[in-house]
Formats: sequence, structure tokens, C-alpha cells
Amino acid sequence: MSVDEILASIDSETALLKQARALLSGDGTKKTAASATRKKRRKMSAAARKRIGDAQRKRWANQGPYKQSDK
Repeated sequence: MSVDEILASIDSETALLKQARALLSGDGTKKTAASATRKKRRKMSAAARKRIGDAQRKRWANQGPYKQSDK
């Protein structure tokens, strides 16, 4: 290999490494499909959270005590 071929090879490797670094660090300008289509989160009221929690606690109470199996 001549010196020019070695330098060209080093330059191409450097370019690939720079691309990989940009992708990993998030500096790229391309957006992923998930981030482009992300929906706004809905906020749940405290009363709704309380109703859901109460219903779950009622389900847990109906299950009965936890039984540990002998293994």
C-alpha cells in the first residue's frame, strides 16, 4: 500500500467514526418515527386516580391472603 492509499483509508474510517458518534450522541438531524408521532400524554385527575386505586385495593382484598408454596 502506498502512503496515499493509507491516508485515504484513514480518512474513510474517520468519516465512519464521526457518523457513528453523531448517531450515538443524538446530534443527528434525522428524527425517528417514534419521536415524530409521539402523542401528548393525558393528565388524570386526583379523583380518577383515587377511584382506580380504590378499585384495585378492592380486587386485592377479594383475592384473599397470600399463600407461599412449599418448594
